[in-house]
Amino acid sequence: MAGKKREIQLQAVINNQSLWDEMMQNKGLTVIDVYQAWCGPCKAMQTLFRKLKNELNEDELLHFAVAEADSIVTLQPLRDKCEPVFLFSVNGTIVAKIQGANAPLVNQKIIALVNEERKIAAGEMVRPQYHEIAFVDSDSEDAGELNYESVDQIYTIVIIKPDAVAARKVQEIKEKIIKAGFVIEAEDKKPLTEEQVKHFYSQIVDQPDFEDFVSFMTRNLSYILVVSQAKAKQPSWDESEVNSETESKEPWDEQQEMAKPSRMKERKSLQQYLEIQQISQFCDVEENITNTKFIDVLIPDFKKIRGIKFEKILALLRPALANERTEDVLNKIQDEGFKILLQRQIVLSEEEAKTLCKEYENKDYFGNVIENMTSGPSLALVLVRENGLGHWKQLIGPSNVEEAKEYLPE
Repeated sequence: MAGKKREIQLQAVINNQSLWDEMMQNKGLTVIDVYQAWCGPCKAMQTLFRKLKNELNEDELLHFAVAEADSIVTLQPLRDKCEPVFLFSVNGTIVAKIQGANAPLVNQKIIALVNEERKIAAGEMVRPQYHEIAFVDSDSEDAGELNYESVDQIYTIVIIKPDAVAARKVQEIKEKIIKAGFVIEAEDKKPLTEEQVKHFYSQIVDQPDFEDFVSFMTRNLSYILVVSQAKAKQPSWDESEVNSETESKEPWDEQQEMAKPSRMKERKSLQQYLEIQQISQFCDVEENITNTKFIDVLIPDFKKIRGIKFEKILALLRPALANERTEDVLNKIQDEGFKILLQRQIVLSEEEAKTLCKEYENKDYFGNVIENMTSGPSLALVLVRENGLGHWKQLIGPSNVEEAKEYLPE
């Protein structure tokens, strides 16, 4: 009986429309476990909820409830589902929905929203204008992938600090982020404004040397990255990353995962990864961002950038060009709007060069081409740009003499 009493105290029981309407008057965050009458609430998540309730200690800001879909008109689209649905209501507005008992994702969402409420209460940020989530039948063709998080893309902002930019650490950091299976959605290089520094570093604004820090950040170039986790299944960095320049990777202790689908292995946070790679001192990281308005302060065109179709291409600078004019060529590539995601020196074998230059094998100069391609290290580049392939072809010009004469008659 005592256990049952604690459960009721933890989660309000909502089993009719009137109780639902009353619950939606709650201030702060309410986490709602929507369940079916035939199977009951998700017991696997109750341990997590109780732990968060105790650790966060926010009785006024954080509430939990269970809601029976069959008895509440508002929840009609969520009836007859075979897995739980978790709704996140902020001051009566449903701002997010997670389908399935994905404990790590639910945990991240709760902590992020509670921290946001704390900042708002402290006057450190303005309340976002939330777009209320419409309930969608996940069995319909238009529902899309709802297995893990059906509403919000979770982003991480990385600010590579001015001293790291000056030390030419940017490319190394970006390469490690990409190798870890993360996606760089947007980036910008600029000195931050005072408003941007106070926005991103709001948690340390009361420190005595903060004004000096603001001066440092506004007078020097920083590099801003907006990062997300890749949607496609990839080996997580703790399984696949091997850095030949450092000691062997440190194994992670297995963490308990409550009712988590086995095909979705939890990936550690970017902050943890940077710490393991011993480069976290060069970056400041803000994780679990679902509100793009937070990002817009740092990269105002972020929504526009997300709507553009980018193409990733692989380019190879031949040895002569790579050795003599590398910096000029890289500057030209970036001036044309390409972002250099990765770059690496490679030495081609004769067989690799012949495969790469197969289109020229019947030409008289084929032997000279192979000799040139194997004469030293080439520079391999992974580039990304809107209409990347088409723009690259236009940049390098025609591939044969006849077309070149038409392209540049003089």
